[in-house]
Amino acid sequence: MERDSTVPLTLPPNQSGSNHFGDENKPWLALIGQHTAVAGFILYAAFAPHSIAAAEISLAIVAIGWLVRATTTRQSGLRHTRLDLPILLFFLWTVASAFLSEEPRISIAKLQSVCVLLLFYLTQSILTRRLAVLLVCVMICSGVTGTIYSVYDLGRGRGVLVESISNDSSFREAKVQAGDAIWRVGGHRVYSKEEIDDSIKNADVGTRLSVSVISQGEHAERPGFLVTPQLKSLPSPSGITGSQRSHRFRASGWTRHYETFSEILQFLVQLSLGLALANLQNHGANRRFKFAAVAAFLLAVGVGLTAMRTALAALAVGAAVIVIRAARGAATRIFILAAIALVLGFGTLVVWRTRATNALTLEDPSSSLRLRVAQVGLSRIPLHPVFGHGMDAVKRHWTEWGFPGSEMIHLHSTPLQIAFDRGLPALLFWLWILLAFWLMTSRAEKLTRDSGDTNRHGILLGATGALAGFFTSSLINYNFGDGEVALVFWWMMGIVVVLSAVGSER
Repeated sequence: MERDSTVPLTLPPNQSGSNHFGDENKPWLALIGQHTAVAGFILYAAFAPHSIAAAEISLAIVAIGWLVRATTTRQSGLRHTRLDLPILLFFLWTVASAFLSEEPRISIAKLQSVCVLLLFYLTQSILTRRLAVLLVCVMICSGVTGTIYSVYDLGRGRGVLVESISNDSSFREAKVQAGDAIWRVGGHRVYSKEEIDDSIKNADVGTRLSVSVISQGEHAERPGFLVTPQLKSLPSPSGITGSQRSHRFRASGWTRHYETFSEILQFLVQLSLGLALANLQNHGANRRFKFAAVAAFLLAVGVGLTAMRTALAALAVGAAVIVIRAARGAATRIFILAAIALVLGFGTLVVWRTRATNALTLEDPSSSLRLRVAQVGLSRIPLHPVFGHGMDAVKRHWTEWGFPGSEMIHLHSTPLQIAFDRGLPALLFWLWILLAFWLMTSRAEKLTRDSGDTNRHGILLGATGALAGFFTSSLINYNFGDGEVALVFWWMMGIVVVLSAVGSER
């Protein structure tokens, strides 16, 4: 990638130099804090597509480094943007809705999830333009490795396909039936019937072993069954037969959360595509263009392997936005649109092969359940239009409030969920945030088209597509409620602020 040689890999200009410190040791403390925060950000970019635990630890390192630097310099490094007011109003309304919730204890406890927006401010405070480009490249490479592993995982197969199950098998309590695949028992992956039996025999008496099942391509987490002395004494305590692995499942990288994996890959596809087109326009089909284009293609394949219909739609919309804004010449646009169509065709094939019958026509059980849940949620918004029902309050009243099924889920739509949980004003503030972010990103992308800073322009171009894709997916998926996805969203917003700064070296 190109270097922005004007950006120092040290403290931002307004926070370096002895004039800002009370003694000679403080500049060193500030530098230690800065480099600690940068190291944390690099770790975050590497782990974000794969592990929420590792990502959160990385961000804790970032926060510690920022705190050391801010305490030493007495400067936060924060910028004032047009996003500050809607973010503040959204946050305050969320807090108010939590205290006025139908279940205040649940909703107030849930407020910790809102703190993910702090990443927006940490990002813009710590990063320089060069670091922003570096981190985007690191996360893209990390997403590519996750896709490559997913291809390997699909080829290797998961779990054990159940050929038959005895009438007294404990797995019947977990609603396992012939044709399903058991791939995790007690939180640990299994690859043979013998491993399943050993998991039961090695478990402590009285332990409830959870069971992860793949049924008709869908992952399901079941409470499982209790381990008893009688069960452990059986020659084959699982009560199943089967020797084959399942190759019909939705890719999820090193995680088991294919929804999260697909949403993050969607962001990375758009950022890669933006970098590829920016390099193509400025330098032709050079090495950087080829790297970014291959990354975009592999990441798009990863999205397809998750068989997420919402992510595929988001990918198509975001990529179309990027092509319309950037591609010059009919031949280039036709080629890129053909590539998008190829990826969509591949994704459609994966959905048809992996998911339940009629999933492509939205007549499968998952689609019908989503529709019924959305209808009930929409009908209840007028009951609490100002502050909503409170975050997660529905978990205590799922059946009472008329939602279908016994499994409590969310409303599968970010706008609908925000209005239901926090009220219509919160939804307006959320839309204001998205609009302000779009205007900032699109304006900055226009201003940098002829700047000669290819990577800066490419990331801003990709961010326009990522935001368009995120919003598209949010209409039919509660992606903002996924902590990992929300973190990447706020991180990208911070990246855009850094790259949008006019007349600044940061």
